[in-house]
Amino acid sequence: MAFDEATTIGTVLRALDGGMDAEDLLIDVIAAVQGRVGREWAANRITVAQEHAATAINDRAVAAVALHPATRTTATRGRLTVACVDGEWHALPARLLAEVLRIRGWRVDYLGAQVTAPHLVAHLHRTGPDAVALSGSLATRLPAAHATITACQAVGTPVIVGGAAFGPGGRYARLLGADAWAPDARTAADDLAGGPLPRPRPGHQAIDDLPHLSDQEYTLVARSRPRLVRAVFKELDDASPAMRAYTEAQRERTAEDLSHIVEFLAAALYTGDQDLFCDFLAWTAGVLEARGVPATSLLPAVQLLQRELQDFPRATATLRAGAARLTFTPLTAAGTPE
Repeated sequence: MAFDEATTIGTVLRALDGGMDAEDLLIDVIAAVQGRVGREWAANRITVAQEHAATAINDRAVAAVALHPATRTTATRGRLTVACVDGEWHALPARLLAEVLRIRGWRVDYLGAQVTAPHLVAHLHRTGPDAVALSGSLATRLPAAHATITACQAVGTPVIVGGAAFGPGGRYARLLGADAWAPDARTAADDLAGGPLPRPRPGHQAIDDLPHLSDQEYTLVARSRPRLVRAVFKELDDASPAMRAYTEAQRERTAEDLSHIVEFLAAALYTGDQDLFCDFLAWTAGVLEARGVPATSLLPAVQLLQRELQDFPRATATLRAGAARLTFTPLTAAGTPE
């Protein structure tokens, strides 16, 4: 948190020179520190700028590990592609996995953040890897992840997924038809070392295989997000004298929060899982409370969305469940249920 990149990198290099296992350094130190950074931001103990700076230093620390002579290995296992879901900017988990796999003897193509399905498939055609490791942190990108998983499998490449986006225990990984799921980089590397993932069957887990999507609620809500945000923002503005006194920056943040609410609602409709939306609201409420904003401040927006979407039974049921979670779930300062 002192933004002392030189000392950070020096500490990492001394640990490697002293014989510390590189994989342990990546997972048990660098990844653990990054998790702490995220929790400190959620609890309002550090700013967004501090979080970004710390993440950038951690990324440089990973690079230092990757370039150290102790981590140079000959690829003996095969070839893997590591990428983030389209729209996913949190690339450090994927970068950590890529380096762990390299240390384990794989030839790894690390494609970084926000990789679209067409670009990823074009890469697969050129390189023919044994598998794709797909990383996602935000559940709002699950529809894009599903499209990417299906596209990779259509060209015969199995997919292992990981990251918070895929839910507790990887529940959404199974729903979206991934060939494997791992809770962390070490487990993913162990699973891949245990034997090749089976090649996907033709027609394996098409996107049409989620029957609840036949009601079109997901599609209509996702496409209506700008209109819904404008409508709810206007109604909140009309009903709240305090909001009319907001600065331009506060109004922008309010619109962003409304957009996130609709995005997570759409993701819940896509997966057919109300808990996805409820957990997001509970986390958001905790983040707000850590900043001195009552959790109940989210309720008017949720209730107005119910009114806007009154003809959508799954959406309104999900919004009611979210409102109930806000009303009855105690929250800690870190934004997680007690």
